Amino acid sequence: MHPSFTPPRQVKIGDAAAFAGTTSRAIRHYHEIGLLPEPERGGDGRRRYGYDDMIRLLWIRKMADAGISLDDMRAAFDEARDIEEDLGRLEEALAAKEADVKRQRAVVQRLRAVGSPLGLLSEPVTDRLGHLPPGALRPSDLDTLLVTERVFGPLGAAVQASVFIVLATHTDLRAEDDRLDAAEAALDDGVDPHDPRVEELAAQRYAHHKALEKAIEAAGLDTDEEKLFETYDADLKGEEPAQKSACEAVTKMPHDFSPARIRCMELAAELLGQDHSADS
Repeated sequence: MHPSFTPPRQVKIGDAAAFAGTTSRAIRHYHEIGLLPEPERGGDGRRRYGYDDMIRLLWIRKMADAGISLDDMRAAFDEARDIEEDLGRLEEALAAKEADVKRQRAVVQRLRAVGSPLGLLSEPVTDRLGHLPPGALRPSDLDTLLVTERVFGPLGAAVQASVFIVLATHTDLRAEDDRLDAAEAALDDGVDPHDPRVEELAAQRYAHHKALEKAIEAAGLDTDEEKLFETYDADLKGEEPAQKSACEAVTKMPHDFSPARIRCMELAAELLGQDHSADS
C-alpha cells in the first residue's frame, strides 16, 4: 500500500454499498430485519460503517450470490445453530430451480423448432402435432389443447390432438365439425333447453364423434396413443394439473354456454357413455 494513502476508518452507506456490490436500500433492509447491526450515527446524523460492518456485509453478499435466503443467513451468523438443515433446504431449492430452467429451455427449443404458439404446449403435444404443415391447426384448436392440457395433463392433451390431426387432414370431417360448432353456438340465442333441435343436434354430434374415432383408427393414431404413454408416462410424473381432479378442474373454467347448449353437450356425452358401457 502506498505510504501516503490512508483508508478511512469509517464510510458512509453509499460508499459501503458500492464497495460490497449492493445498494443502500438493501443495506437498510438488512438493518430492518436484524441481519446487519445498525451502526451508530455520526454528528451529521448519518450512519458510519467500520471494518467489522464491511466484513459482515461482504459475507452477506457472498451468501446471497450462493442463493441462501435472508432467514438462513441469520442462522449462518448464529454460531450456536447447526445450519445443516438450512443447507439441505437450499440444495432442494436449487434443484427445483435447475429443473425449472431445464423446462424453460425445452420450451424455448420447441418454440424455435415449431415456430408457433404450439411450442408453448408440452412436449408430447408438440411432438404429436409437429409434423402437420404450417396453418393446419387453427388458433381455436390450440385454445382447446391448452385447456385440455390444464385439465387432463400433457398426455390427455396429446390424445386429444388425434382429433385435430384428423380434422386437419380430412376436409369433410372439418366441414361437419364447423357446421356442428355453428349449430351449437346458435343454441345460445335463447333456445329452450327442451327444444327438439337440442336432442337432434346432440345425436349429430355423437355421430360425428364416432366418425372421428373411425378416422383416428384408420390412420393408426390410436396405436400412436399407446406409444405416447410408454414414452412419456414415466417422464411426466409430478407434472399433473394442480387441481385435485379433472372434474374439479372443469368447474374452475368459466364459460358462456346457454342452458340449451349445456343440455346438448350432456346428451351427447350420455350417448358416448352408453357406448363405453356396452364395450366394457
